[in-house]
This record gives sequence, C-alpha cells and structure tokens, in this order.
Amino acid sequence: MLKFLVFFPMLSAFVSYLIGKKNKTARDYFTWIVTAVILAGSLSLKAETCRIAGFCGLGIAFEGGGLHKVLAVMTAFVWFVTTVLTREYFQRDTNRNRYYFFMLLTLGATMGVFLSATLYTTFIFFEIMSFTSYVLIMHRGTGEALHAAATYLAVAVIGGLVTLMGIFMLYSMTGTLELSELKQIVAVLPQNSNIYMVGVLILFGFGAKAGMFLLHTWLVEVYPAAPAPATALLSCVLSKTGVYGIMILGGILFLHDAKWGMMIVYFGVLTMLLGGILAVFSIDLKRTLACSSLSQIGFILVGIGMQGILGEHNALAVDGSILHLTNHTIVKLILFMSTGIIYLNTRNLNLNEIKGYGRDKPLLKVIFLMGALGVMGVPLWNGYISKTLIHESIVEQIAFLTETGQSATQFRVIEGLFLFAGGLTVAYMTKVFVAVFVEQPDKPLQSKTYMNSTSKTLLSLCALLPLLFGILPHQTQEQIAQMGRGFVYGHAPAHTIHYFSLVNLKGAAISIAVGAIVYLLFIRTVLMTKDSQGKTVYLDRWISWLNLEYQVYRPVILGILPFLGAFVARAVGCVTDGIIALLQAYVFNDKMGKVIPKENLYFTVYPQGGKQIFKDNLSKSLLFLGAGFAFAMLYILL
Repeated sequence: MLKFLVFFPMLSAFVSYLIGKKNKTARDYFTWIVTAVILAGSLSLKAETCRIAGFCGLGIAFEGGGLHKVLAVMTAFVWFVTTVLTREYFQRDTNRNRYYFFMLLTLGATMGVFLSATLYTTFIFFEIMSFTSYVLIMHRGTGEALHAAATYLAVAVIGGLVTLMGIFMLYSMTGTLELSELKQIVAVLPQNSNIYMVGVLILFGFGAKAGMFLLHTWLVEVYPAAPAPATALLSCVLSKTGVYGIMILGGILFLHDAKWGMMIVYFGVLTMLLGGILAVFSIDLKRTLACSSLSQIGFILVGIGMQGILGEHNALAVDGSILHLTNHTIVKLILFMSTGIIYLNTRNLNLNEIKGYGRDKPLLKVIFLMGALGVMGVPLWNGYISKTLIHESIVEQIAFLTETGQSATQFRVIEGLFLFAGGLTVAYMTKVFVAVFVEQPDKPLQSKTYMNSTSKTLLSLCALLPLLFGILPHQTQEQIAQMGRGFVYGHAPAHTIHYFSLVNLKGAAISIAVGAIVYLLFIRTVLMTKDSQGKTVYLDRWISWLNLEYQVYRPVILGILPFLGAFVARAVGCVTDGIIALLQAYVFNDKMGKVIPKENLYFTVYPQGGKQIFKDNLSKSLLFLGAGFAFAMLYILL
C-alpha cells in the first residue's frame, strides 16, 4: 500500500494524459477515481515500513503509521476535493490535460514526502514535488504566472541544493539517514560537532517551502498568480511538506534542544507578524489569503519551537503544532476554493471590484464564514483549539520561569506578539468578509447559477469540519494529535484539557478584541475611504519598494554576486598571466634566446613557424577543465 500510494498516482498521470487526448470528460472522471482510491488507501494505512533497496544509491523507505498516516489522509482528502472542483473552475481554460498530468505527478511526490522513513527519501520526493508543481503554478501562461513560477523554481532549486549539502554532511557524521535512528545517534555526537550547521543547511530548503521569514518572498507572489485549485494545493499541502521537514529537525535531530527551539520560535514570531501585517494591507482577496497562510505557518513554527524549549514537558506544544497544521489545511481548502468560485464568476479578486458579490449568496457566505471563523481562532471552531494549545505552551514556560526565579520577560513579549498576531487574523478576515459579503455592490454582479451542485455539496461538507472539530475537540482533534505525537517523541498531556474554561477563553478573547480595534481604528480609517459618490474604496497603502526579493535578493544574486565572481576571476587570471610573463622574461631565457619546454611542442603558447597557434591564460584553462568535468559526468551518467 505504501508503494501504491506513491507510485500509482504517478503512473496514472500518463494514463490520464492519454485518456484526455481522446475524451476530456472521461479524463476528469478518471482523475476523480484515482484521487478517491488514494484517499481510501491512505485511510487503510498501517504502522509498517517498506523499502526499495539501491534506489538512487542509498535506497528509499516508506512508513505508514502515526503522523505519516495523518498527513497522507490530509493530502489525499485535499487532492480529492480540489480535483473534483477543478473541472468547474477550468471549464474555460486550455492545457487542462497538462495540468491534470502534473497534478497527479505532484500527488505521488507529495505522498512520497509524507510517507518517507528516511531523510534521503524525504529529499528525493521533495525535489520531484518542487519541479512537478512548477507547472501547476504557470498553468495559465500569463506574464505574472510565468514570473511567479520562475521565482518558485529558483527558490526550490537553491533551497534544495543547500538542504542536500546538509543531508550529505549529516550522513557523513552519523552514517545513517533513518528517521528512527537519528535521534539516538545525534544525542551521542561530540559537543564540537557541526550538527547546528547541518541543521541550518537542512532548514534552509524546508523553511523556504514552508514560507518561513526571510525565505517567504515567493509565497505572496506565487499564491495569487496560480489558479485557485493549485493555490489550494500549495497552501494546504505543499507548504506543509516544508513544515514536515522542520518537524523532523525539531522533533528528531534537535529533540528537546532549547537553543534550536528558541531560534525556530524567533522565526515563527516574525513569520506570523509579517504575514498578518501584509494581509491587513492587501486589497486582493487571494493575496490576503496567501499572506494569511504565511502568518498561520508562523503559528505552527512557534509551536514547533516551543517543543524544544519545554523539553519533556512539551505535550501542549506538540499537540498544538500538529493540530494547527491540520486545522489550517481544512480552513484554507474552504477559503481558497470559495475564492475560486468568486473568481470564476467575476474574473477579478480586487476587493473594490468584487465588493458585495456574495451579499445575496447565503450558501457561499456561510461556507466562507466557516473557514474565516476557523482561521480566526474563534471559540467553537477548530482553529481555536490548536491556537489555544500553542498559546498555553507559552504560558506554561512563563510559569516555569517565574517559579524558578528566572526572568520571563522574553516569553511574555512572545505571548503578547502571539495574541496580537491572532488579532491581525481577526482584523483581515473581517475586512475581506465585510467587503465581499456585507458591503453594497457598486455595480450589478452576476447572481444566477454561480456554483454547480457538486461544488455546493463538497464545499458544504468541508465547511462543517471546522465547526465539528471545534465543538468536539476530545472526540476529533485529540485523536489526530494522539496519532501524530509519537513522530516527535511527544506524550499525552498530564491532565484533561478544558478548552472552554475561562483561562483558555481569555487568550481568544484578547485576540478578538485586538482584531476589532485594528479593524475599526486602522482598517476602516486608514485603509478605507469614501469616493465622491459616497461609495467605499479600499486603499492599497503598502509601501511598494518594501520588498525583500526586489530590494535585496535579486540585486545580490543577479548583480552583486556575478560582479564579485567576475572580478575575482579576472584578478586571479591577471595575476597568473603576470607570473607567466615574468617567467617567460627571466627564467625561460638564455643567451641563445627563448627556451621552449619540451611539452610545449604539443600544446604551446609560443609562435611556431612564425605563427602563434594558441594564446592561453588561466581563464581558458579553467574553461577547458570545466568542459572536461562535464564530459566525464556525462560519461558516468550515460
């Protein structure tokens, strides 16, 4: 079954492509069946391991229990829903055959990541997934989509190479990449080992895919450019492959390591704040949800970091990070697919253009509201449970520091920023909901059949999940947490958690109050105005030049580094050529004239027969050396 879940979708991609050449309707139903079969197979997974020896040298291995099963079911569910809804969304698009082909390839690769039992297996399918998902992003072929896809691919390639370097170093240090063995081996490494350097290198690639701060720039560019089904896959599943890698680092390699945990907490706080601030300023619905995904990834990272800080007492942080990962997947599936319905009917996602579109569409309004309340962390919805667990893990650390007479100021600040970021979530989701479903439209918008019966049924069922998981956390979410916590060597909380006690409700109440203040005193006064006709206008007041990609990364990678490389190469070449000229003048000279070394009869820089047949220098020598390496590599490969 493990092999089946990974390779069956990949093989089905070719069958789907051939069917699509003859009958597009048959292809659509075939992909539905494939994703439904994968969902059924993932539900039947057992705690067993499967290996394919010799694959890519070190072999690959898959495992089906615990968190692996949770993530596999999550992936299969999202893929099934988005695949079914894709048919309606792409009804006017071309190149659908290509999209389905790479969509199924990406499904198999993503399953390979989440079911991996070795870090080497994780990396192989992580890279396959990066390349196949590139086509999903550039599907429409617009300038915006091609540019965003190129950025995504560049980040994936650079991140992958850095991560691979770290994985090779780890293998050199430990002699294994088995997830089940790394914990014990890393624990006995000498203090002067380079394990933290290895961790940072591996974190680079996984952090980039997750959208972690400093590596996040591609996310807010790619999500709006990709079609809604692809964006749902990116936000709900593909970004979680990066989180999965970070969980391997925090829960296995650096288990109960407070230093590593503190670094991840810092990145998490910056990520959730940045995403929340960008979402507040955004006036594009899909971009707002993209920035929201960035912010929610930050919440998960805080939970992962708190696991290391709390050590053996990290039960709340473990459960909170696992549950927020799955809860975010559910709510973003609802929100992005609802956004797809809006775009399908309006061909626009600017809040000023779609204002009031959902005002007379009660079903779509309720579906979107369920996702919005879930991501806000409002009590009785699923996001409240996971955010509460992560928040209480911070409170637990504050209590421990206070009891032991240590300063808790740093964690009080972290708690305050955590609650403030939650308030930003309330503010920007209120902004988009009011704009799309409450405001009066400025112009007539289509209000006939805007969603077919299949979409209505599927999205309605999905919309029930946040409420169901929020009302019955002990029967639903705790069961998920129980399955997944063993992956990071977590344990159950020491006592029953009363999620709706006044102590736990206090954090949510503070975030909701902060959100109301931000919405009323900042969004409605600074980011909104009235035009001459009294109509509401949403303003884009974000500073356009405040962009890491265009102000830092692109100038450095495309300008400064090539210049420095060329400068160093030219300097070295000139120095070497100068040394050669000095040797020619003072060493290879005698009374009879110039001395020509014997080997230069075959490869010479000197004139022969009055004609200079070749003029050499270090630069050309290095070019020939590189060409030699290239031919040697081709020989080895082919």
